[in-house]
Amino acid sequence: MSSTNRRYDIDWLRVIAIGLLLIYHIGIGFQPFGVLIGFIQSNKPLESLWVPLSMLNVWRIPLLFFVSGMGVCFAIRKRSWKQLLLERARRILLPFLLGMFAIVPLHIFLWQLYYKQEIAYSIHPIHLWFLANIFIYVLLLSPVFFYLKKNEKGIFQRTLQKLFSKPWGLPVVVAAFVLEAVLVKPPVFETYSMTLHGFIMGLLAFLFGFLFVYTGEAFWLTVRKWRWVTLSLALGLFLFRYIEFELLAPRYLLAIESNMWIFAAFGFANKYLQKPGKALTYLTQAAYPVYIVHMVFLYLGSFLIMPLDISPWFQLIFVVVFTFIGCFTLYELLIRRVRFLRPLFGLK
Repeated sequence: MSSTNRRYDIDWLRVIAIGLLLIYHIGIGFQPFGVLIGFIQSNKPLESLWVPLSMLNVWRIPLLFFVSGMGVCFAIRKRSWKQLLLERARRILLPFLLGMFAIVPLHIFLWQLYYKQEIAYSIHPIHLWFLANIFIYVLLLSPVFFYLKKNEKGIFQRTLQKLFSKPWGLPVVVAAFVLEAVLVKPPVFETYSMTLHGFIMGLLAFLFGFLFVYTGEAFWLTVRKWRWVTLSLALGLFLFRYIEFELLAPRYLLAIESNMWIFAAFGFANKYLQKPGKALTYLTQAAYPVYIVHMVFLYLGSFLIMPLDISPWFQLIFVVVFTFIGCFTLYELLIRRVRFLRPLFGLK
């Protein structure tokens, strides 16, 4: 754990994962169940859009938890446990509280206004729930992480290196997620928000993300070498789910598919996304604040655009453009430049 080299592939994965979450949330507004889970819904649904969204849905959140665990492994290389907890409180807990009390109520207000509901101030984590989970994981697992740091190059690390240097190390990881899905039995596998399934699945992903970095290059060499195999398995499992189960596959199959997509993402990112650049530097900083505020612009865009008598595909395009432009404009002109706002959105 002595290396301080920055992992640009992991930075890119974090940016991509958050970008995909924005796209997913926008797409939900064009599903016939959107309003039932609190989204402003188009009167002209695009049900065919659910096919790619369903493919994305099984791995979008787990990937973020993996990457978050990796971030903690890098962070403790030059921090004590007190420094880590203080930093994570500033960068995760503070933005979570700001979002829950000041930002989420804004898009709830837009939903209430659009559907002519009683206007009320509502405190709720909604899309920020995973920040609370990550902070809890840091609290729970810090003793383990710092013990491993203290005992680096011990038998446990050597065992992990041997395990993850071979392709059969990956099924060991998958087995943990399959076991969770079978034992917890979530009614809907993809329901992660504020559920026991989401909490335990996230805890596993966070822990394994830490361990993948802790082992050194063994894991990365394996996922890079087997990236085409894991991608083929992921695609094959998705097609099987689509054809055989109409996307409603058993939980254990969804757990396997989820991990195959994630291993493929790690492998391809490690192979092709290792270079720094101005775009990555900017997006790495912007991704977190943009995610915190994106629901406000999504709901505002939906509020203005969805009543228009135009093709639902044009509605989708306009809402996507409105959401991204609104988020990045606010970030560039206000959040990034106003000193006291930066820590409220997780920036140094």
